Amino acid sequence: MLSEKTGCLSNIEVKVELSLLEKEKEVDGLSPNGKASPFADCRPNGALGHGSDDDSTPLPLYHKPRDYVEASVCHVKDLENGQMREVDLGSGRALLIKEHGEFSAMGHKCPHYGAPLVKGVLSKGHVRCPWHGACFNIATGDIEDFPGLDSLPIFQVRVEKDKVIIRANKQALQLQKRSKPMGRCSAVINSSTGFSHVLIIGSGPAGLVCAETLRQEGFTDRIVMCTMDRHPPYDRPKLSKSLDSTAEQLRLRSIEFLQDHDIELLTEKEVVAVDVKTRSVTFEDGLRMEYRKLFIATGSKPKPMNYKGKDILNVFHLRTPEDANSIARLANNKNAVIVGTSFVGMEVAAALTDKAHSVSVIGIESVPFKKALGEKVGKAIMKLKEVVLKSGKVLRADVCVIGTGCVPATGFLKQSGIHMDSKGFITVNKTMQTNVDGVFAGGDVVMFPFPPRNNKKVNIPHWQMAHVHGRVAALSMMGQATEIKTVPYFWSAMFGKTIRYAGYGDGFDDVIIQGDLDELRFVAFYTRSEEVVAVASMNYDPIVSRVAEVLGSGKTIKKRDVE
Repeated sequence: MLSEKTGCLSNIEVKVELSLLEKEKEVDGLSPNGKASPFADCRPNGALGHGSDDDSTPLPLYHKPRDYVEASVCHVKDLENGQMREVDLGSGRALLIKEHGEFSAMGHKCPHYGAPLVKGVLSKGHVRCPWHGACFNIATGDIEDFPGLDSLPIFQVRVEKDKVIIRANKQALQLQKRSKPMGRCSAVINSSTGFSHVLIIGSGPAGLVCAETLRQEGFTDRIVMCTMDRHPPYDRPKLSKSLDSTAEQLRLRSIEFLQDHDIELLTEKEVVAVDVKTRSVTFEDGLRMEYRKLFIATGSKPKPMNYKGKDILNVFHLRTPEDANSIARLANNKNAVIVGTSFVGMEVAAALTDKAHSVSVIGIESVPFKKALGEKVGKAIMKLKEVVLKSGKVLRADVCVIGTGCVPATGFLKQSGIHMDSKGFITVNKTMQTNVDGVFAGGDVVMFPFPPRNNKKVNIPHWQMAHVHGRVAALSMMGQATEIKTVPYFWSAMFGKTIRYAGYGDGFDDVIIQGDLDELRFVAFYTRSEEVVAVASMNYDPIVSRVAEVLGSGKTIKKRDVE
């Protein structure tokens, strides 16, 4: 949501003739757009000096010809404008794109979860992932909207004698992703120094993207990121969907990666106070650290709940990989009870069905997700499972998971002077700055002005949104104020089925459903007065990304357009 500086000598051309892959007529996954049209020759993808057809490692001084593969992948007339095709180069696959009469080629898999981008949406110089809405620039491969941290490699394309030829770095073809070039810290720092130019509280996507964006944009001072977690940043949405996963399997960035880019990580560190006058933060263990810029991205914590036996070891709030692993282990062939019909609660229930002897879900609502998705969609999803929603019934529980919602983790800010609303959300402006100079906040803890709702302050606790906040905050800190330009995107997975959602549907007054709810193959348009404000779907890709693309371009979709 970026320009890129790369190594030297990308203007040494090494020509390798590989005619072994003349797959002229292979229709390998054509994007749905009709037949082909003749056109003029195209320029190579990425001008010389862009060093674009390699991964993020520094360029060696001399590229050996065997590091590259070159193949003729189709005839120029095989693709029409606005079409994409996945093509095979022998050493790997690439996504070939034609827009405005020009060809470009890049990695074919979304770096986030590996979605096939050929099934995504091509529009205005970028491709949007069909699964979770991440966007990639087709000229640079750079990630322009989230979720995910990495960008795509791009490959050189040329046309010779009506043949489209792609030349690609073999390693980039195998990796299918690259991280943007990042600077390092030039300040001489003793790690015990109690001062950091930028201090980030929280190591979720907001904090991590903030730190990485600062380094990508040339920030060369100290960055310290602290977390209560014992692990480096990990993919928290997967916890409730895949209970057996370890922190290593869920890891977003390794300790080595963070060290290589001088992003210092302090684990198991809880902040207990922020003093904005002295610009300092105090930790529970007594450590005190001063900052020049502070970014608060502490996320949410489970809503407090009163129940007997709080010290019992088989009652869980799902927060960490250890919690998830314990739930999976204790529920094996036993009775599991889930309290709460939140997305997390229902995902855990679904994940336990093939492990536990029985799974019961207790909720106040008669239909899960009613507030977010409406009664009809909630009922359709409920059919996937039999839900116990009776009061006064005693359920035998060998393991109990509490998923009754969250509150912002901002208790430590009570006396700080940083402005919060009555529920504990931090209020920020459009550049993620709080009421205090030099203090920024993002992710689940903030109320921020949302442009599609006339800058009304909203809280959108999506994984994808937190990435956006981290980027906007980092650019703000560097004096490159930018506004939030994204479409909120959310997903939930149960029983091997995924529900995708884009937009901001709060306060919807009608739902227009197309497709078949009973078969769980549908799209639901959420409208507010006469306008579509959000969309949800199951087994209907890439409709949610297509709607996100329209909303993201600033256009409105009227109710009558979908009726």
